[in-house]
Amino acid sequence: MTQSKNVKYYNLDINELGKAIIALQKEDVNQTLLYWKPKAEQIINNKSQDINEIEHTLDALCEVAFDDEVLALFKRLCRYYYDIDPQATAKQIRFYREMWDNDDEEIED
Repeated sequence: MTQSKNVKYYNLDINELGKAIIALQKEDVNQTLLYWKPKAEQIINNKSQDINEIEHTLDALCEVAFDDEVLALFKRLCRYYYDIDPQATAKQIRFYREMWDNDDEEIED
């Protein structure tokens, strides 16, 4: 095989890999919303004070908070949780920022 053919197949493999990653991300978001959205809404609607349940839900939402709908739900639950435990809520927000926010330094590197 010539070098140009190797590059062609290499690029095809990367493109296919990229498509597979995007498909998996979408599926992960769908599954997260299917399971965790009702849980988050139940917590808020029932005015739950169960810190373990709230934090577990926030952790699960944060894992896929690159998605706008999941992020909106994460923020909504954080706003609810803030009245219960502001320090724990701040910790959850820091965790989100460490995971998903881009620093200017990272962009420049």
